[in-house]
Amino acid sequence: MRLSQLKKDWLGNIRGDILAGIVVALALIPEAIAFSIIAGVDPKIGLYASFAIAVIIAIVGGRPGMISAATAATALLMVTLVKDHGLQYLLAASILAGVLQVIAGYLNLHQLISFISRSVMVGFLNALAILIFMAQLPELTNVTWHVYALTALGLAIIYLFPYVPKIGTLLPSPLVTIIVLSALVIALDIDVRTIGDMGQLPDTLPIFLWPDIPLTLETLWIILPYSIAIAVVGLLESLMTAQVIDEMTDTDSDKRRECKGQGIANIGSGLLGGMAGCAMIGQSIINVKSGGRGRLSTFSAGLFLLIMVVFIADYLSVVPMAALVAIMIMVSIGTFNWQSLKDLRTNPPQATIIMLSTVTVTVYTHNLAFGVITGVVLASLFMAGRLREYMYIDSQYDESTQTRTYLVIGQVFFNSSEKFISYFDFKEAVDKVIIDVHRAHFWDISAIHALDKVVIKLRREGADVEIIGLNEASETLVDKFAVHDKPEKIEKVMGGH
Repeated sequence: MRLSQLKKDWLGNIRGDILAGIVVALALIPEAIAFSIIAGVDPKIGLYASFAIAVIIAIVGGRPGMISAATAATALLMVTLVKDHGLQYLLAASILAGVLQVIAGYLNLHQLISFISRSVMVGFLNALAILIFMAQLPELTNVTWHVYALTALGLAIIYLFPYVPKIGTLLPSPLVTIIVLSALVIALDIDVRTIGDMGQLPDTLPIFLWPDIPLTLETLWIILPYSIAIAVVGLLESLMTAQVIDEMTDTDSDKRRECKGQGIANIGSGLLGGMAGCAMIGQSIINVKSGGRGRLSTFSAGLFLLIMVVFIADYLSVVPMAALVAIMIMVSIGTFNWQSLKDLRTNPPQATIIMLSTVTVTVYTHNLAFGVITGVVLASLFMAGRLREYMYIDSQYDESTQTRTYLVIGQVFFNSSEKFISYFDFKEAVDKVIIDVHRAHFWDISAIHALDKVVIKLRREGADVEIIGLNEASETLVDKFAVHDKPEKIEKVMGGH
């Protein structure tokens, strides 16, 4: 079974994966150069990183067909480190970030992705679509009409070529766009911005390079904060991208393996003179839409990138940026969840607020991690509020036995503990109080403290208190943390309340 899966991942879609890899490689080059500029390093650092990360993640990653390389999300975190300490510290920080990601994989921290709700995911995608489109605006500002014409033609080819009889399925339309627009620019001698104008391409292969830094604790404290930030942001974006590609391809991925794979890839990048990176949702979508499905597509993207920038840079440099802008606009349109606009009128207000907040924070900060964290926090607060509202207590009084029975229904936790206490009448003169919790669950220490407070106050008023119906999990918490059944601890813990 393992061998058959490997064969499927690498050889199950050879033609589609290789063609998609060529398209992705062309799309990676200008972005890798741009991200290097953002980080304040030579363009070859981003290009070497994209090659190393793509090739390594193809082998050790957990999501076939997903593209990982140098990204803006991680590049933004490196600016200060490069400015204050230089490139060698950046390489060391990339390696350490990779080590932390491998550790995260072994600790199963990928499971934290379950805290990201559907509303946050939609906000993440919409924000990313907006950012991808905004990133193309510099290429469409203060330019000649030729750029607009080429971009429009590129979009027409992307969307119409698949419908051309017989040949529409032979080549991915983004690759056709690059070929046609490049040929037009050369044939008509059109003066437009090309890949060659982005920066000088490297002319040598990357070599193994151990960072030239002092191996001291002082060095560790310098790079550790940056490495932690890179590791967290990289994993967050990679896991969310994997989730998106899972849905697009209707397949599952190994998130735990992906964490380790991202770490190994970043270690390899740092050792080959590249900076840290992570999954790229834009390029991953290009890959999928171009027919890439297996590990061979990711491997091909990294390999072709290196071949292009080192061996055929003269040909590569004539590719017009308008062709790549058209492809990225296609990605932006495909990434945006258009259904979410219609759902604004029908979704619960909380879901809309979470989605819009995620979009707003992400677009404003240009940091996907900040947006996602904002969405997760809001979703948690709204959920806590809803659970609090669903908790209530019904009571009945048996006059013959002078017994008051409280039936607790719902979830008792830190946000509902005060509400839980408020339902009890501590001044009522009764002989016995039964607290029936068979339809309730106590989640945390705050809930147990609230239960203690209720039982102790009722007993101080002279009532005999009995708790019935505790489920196994709640009973475990009560046995461990409650004091109402431990007289020697009551005064110490309750503070005389």
